[in-house]
Amino acid sequence: MSEEAPEIDRFLALVAAAQGRDNRLTPIQAGLLVAAELGIAHDSRAIARMLGIAHSLVLRELNGLAERERVLQIVKRDLRTMRVHYTLPPWDEA
Repeated sequence: MSEEAPEIDRFLALVAAAQGRDNRLTPIQAGLLVAAELGIAHDSRAIARMLGIAHSLVLRELNGLAERERVLQIVKRDLRTMRVHYTLPPWDEA
């Protein structure tokens, strides 16, 4: 059995838990938040590759999260590559 299988299962369980806490989160949005929390990915291209989905879908979901207060912070946008770097807000702001 692959060493990655338990990590994938853990990631998916955390995504499901995040959606359980906030039913407004899409699966991709929950994945973005979990990836940031675990330190797996902090930019749109990395998470798109990790999830095996189109970068444009990640950008759409990131923008949706950024519109909500205290959920996610956009820290940098690269206009040439369209890569968006993001982070979770500090705990005292969340």
